[in-house]
Amino acid sequence: MPRVLVSDALSTTAVQIFKDRGVDVDYLPEIGKDKDKLAEIIGQYDGLAIRSATKVTEKLIAAAENLKVIGRAGIGVDNVDIPAASRKGIIVMNTPFGNSITTAEHAVALMFAVARQIPEANASTHAGKWEKNKFMGVEITGKTLGVIGCGNIGSIVATRGIGLKMHVVGFDPFLSESRASELGIEKVELDELFARADFITLHTPLTDKTRNIINAASIAKMKDGVRIINCARGGLIVEADLVEALKSGKVAGAGIDVFEVEPATENALFDMPNVVCTPHLGASTSEAQENVALQVAEQMSDYLIKGAVSNAINMPSITAEEAPRLKPFVKLAEVLGAFVGQVTDDPIKEVEILFDGATATMNTKALTSAALAGLIRPQVSDVNMVSAPIMVKERGIILSEVRRDKSGVFDGYIKLTVKTEHMTRSIAGTCFSDGKPRFIQIKGINLDAEVGEHMLYTTNADAPGIIGLLGSICGGNGVNIANFHLGRDRPGGDAIALLYLDEPFPQDVLAELRANPKIDSAKPLRFDVTAA
Repeated sequence: MPRVLVSDALSTTAVQIFKDRGVDVDYLPEIGKDKDKLAEIIGQYDGLAIRSATKVTEKLIAAAENLKVIGRAGIGVDNVDIPAASRKGIIVMNTPFGNSITTAEHAVALMFAVARQIPEANASTHAGKWEKNKFMGVEITGKTLGVIGCGNIGSIVATRGIGLKMHVVGFDPFLSESRASELGIEKVELDELFARADFITLHTPLTDKTRNIINAASIAKMKDGVRIINCARGGLIVEADLVEALKSGKVAGAGIDVFEVEPATENALFDMPNVVCTPHLGASTSEAQENVALQVAEQMSDYLIKGAVSNAINMPSITAEEAPRLKPFVKLAEVLGAFVGQVTDDPIKEVEILFDGATATMNTKALTSAALAGLIRPQVSDVNMVSAPIMVKERGIILSEVRRDKSGVFDGYIKLTVKTEHMTRSIAGTCFSDGKPRFIQIKGINLDAEVGEHMLYTTNADAPGIIGLLGSICGGNGVNIANFHLGRDRPGGDAIALLYLDEPFPQDVLAELRANPKIDSAKPLRFDVTAA
């Protein structure tokens, strides 16, 4: 039974979900604040469920010997060292949809509060003043709303803006024209958004490209009297530049829920008039807190029990429904990668993966990850589907995927081709109805060969006597050949042989084979033949 540690305060209903799904769960909501104690016990667990208090550092990940998945109840994963987790092969999940509506509603609420100076008017009225003429606001209707980041939350804010009779313009590098049309917004470039928007709201993650996206230079491009809302991430706005723009009147108001340093107990924005500040409340509703807690429990349980992957930051998603159909082909992809990885000695420069027929309609990102894991494992034994793509990228290997309709006798197959400085090598395989992977082509030579735990792969020129030579050398050294498959591209051309053995091929016998001039190459192979 997999074990999960909940190290932050999470709904008791979420804890019960773990139990109901067959997961052994320890609920220790205070331990996330004690990094030393957490590091001491984390090695016992397969999963770690957190909110924002637990800091999953590289040091903690190094101590997590058995950890397979980290689940963040919420959208932000700033408190998780994702590169370190990926290198260790740990899946990092979040719950990007559980608090989308709540955060979007908070952004709209701040927009209203800033437009009508509601917090200041409220404080004045509570103080017994009746300063009706002091708090002259602006209407929202008819104004232009600029949405930076049109993902889950940004798109909800955009539709709410349209409902308020605003004209909405959006900037997002990944926003297609069709999606913009579907939302009813106008897609624009960032500088145009700055120039046209009366209200600007931020809904983008904090990355190297988005950090300080609102600064003195960008503010200078905005309308006089613009109002800025940030319910996304601290660090998107240069706070000192915003303060100066508020003082000059260039920016008429701001609604800020997130800050560069949190908890924000001191900040220059706190002293500014018509700045509404809230303590990172975007996701703070009872509904949202419950939703993200339940979602992370369900996602982690599905992965640990069924192998389903959803909302992972560093791993392709695999639904519970597609997992049974996908698993045999994940195994196939891994075997193809393992074959090439074991027979290739030179550094690999390029990898191409062809998905033909039915495999082209599958979750090819997962299949690619499996193929890369098999390819690298001969050099890095603890690589897996999470860490393999990272390692390939770090090594500067060029990766490409090709999908095409059915082109041969097989309903679907995968072909893996690698290039080194001196050679190109390819192998193709498929799965039959029994779900077992099979080799169908090696070096362009067609064959039908099952996968064995211990195998020997040889290449040679097609000539009489090779079968006898292999048999006599193996037999003379007490090596039993359980089965074999042969193939050639043409009479007298290139030929290959796959020998199935009962145990690993002895090194001294291998040396004898390689010394024979009739054998071009001989490579011992080992595969994990357990079911996917």
